[in-house]
Amino acid sequence: MALLIDLKQPGWMDEEELRQDLLECYPQGDIRCSAAPGNLDDIEVLAVSGYDAGDALRYPNLKLIQKTGAGVDSILADESLPRTVEVARLVTAVPAHEIAEYCLAAVLQEQRHFRRYSKDQEEWIWQPTAPRKADETIIAVLGLGMIGSIVAQRFLNNRFKVVGWSRSEKWLADVDCYHGDDQLPAVLRLADYVVTILPSTPETVDLFDHDRFSQMKPGSVLINCGRGDLINEADLVEALDDNKLSTAILDVMQTEPLPVNSPLWTHPKVVLTPHVSGWHLGDAIKDIAENMRRLENGEALMHLVSRQLGY
Repeated sequence: MALLIDLKQPGWMDEEELRQDLLECYPQGDIRCSAAPGNLDDIEVLAVSGYDAGDALRYPNLKLIQKTGAGVDSILADESLPRTVEVARLVTAVPAHEIAEYCLAAVLQEQRHFRRYSKDQEEWIWQPTAPRKADETIIAVLGLGMIGSIVAQRFLNNRFKVVGWSRSEKWLADVDCYHGDDQLPAVLRLADYVVTILPSTPETVDLFDHDRFSQMKPGSVLINCGRGDLINEADLVEALDDNKLSTAILDVMQTEPLPVNSPLWTHPKVVLTPHVSGWHLGDAIKDIAENMRRLENGEALMHLVSRQLGY
C-alpha cells in the first residue's frame, strides 16, 4: 500500500517537503511524490490539493482521496469517481485563523480608506477622510462552520457587529444567526460587508447572481474566501458597474488561475488575491498520515465527506 502526493498547486507546498513531514508522522509508510509514483497498482491513497476529473481512474486499487484542505467540490464533481473510493478532507483551525486575518485585513483597509489613499498618493493628493466606526459596521458571515465561526469571532473581537447565515440553524454567542434561503435576503440588506465562507454544493453554485446582488445593501462590500463558483462573475461585474455594491474582494475565482481575458483583472472595484487566505496546514498534516495508518489497519477513517451533502 502506498500514498501518492499529487498536489497540482505550484507555488504552495513542495511535495517532497510534505512527504518528509508525513514520514516523520508515519515512518513506515510508503509515501511517494508525483514525480516518481512507481507502480500505480500500489497506490491506495491519493493526497491532493488540485484535482482533475478522471485522476482517480489512474490508480486501479485506489481507496481514499485525501484532500490537503477543506474544499472537495472538484473531487465530488468527477462523475467518473468510483463509488468505492472514499474522500476525506482536513479539519484544522490553522488556515481558519489565517482566513479570519485575511477577512479582517480586507475590511480594515476599506474602513480606513487605504486603497483610496494609495491612489491619492500617486497623484499627490492630500485629502483626509474620517474612517468608518467598527461598532457601527455590520459584518455578515455566510457559512457558520468551524471557519466561519472563527471569522465571526475575529470581527467581534475587533468591535464589529456580526450577523451570520447558514443553510441550517446555528447558534453563535453574540451573533444574530439566520438560516435558510428565506432569511438570506434580510441578512444581505443589513450588511455593510458580506463575507462568504461557504462550501461548493449544488445549492451554492451561482448563489450570488443578478438577483442576489440586487438584494445587497447599496455600497456594501463582498469578500469571498469560500469557493469561486459561489459567484456568477459576469453578474458581479454588472452589479459593480451598476453600483449595486461598491467593491468585491476575491481570493477565489470560478477558474484558477484567473484567465487573462477576465474583466476582473482590470475592474477598478475589484481586489484580487491568488487563493492565499488560508495557507498553512499546521498539525493537520498528522491527520493525513493517520488516515493512511487507519486504512492499512482497517480502522474507521477521519473526516470523511458525504457525497450527498458535498462536505
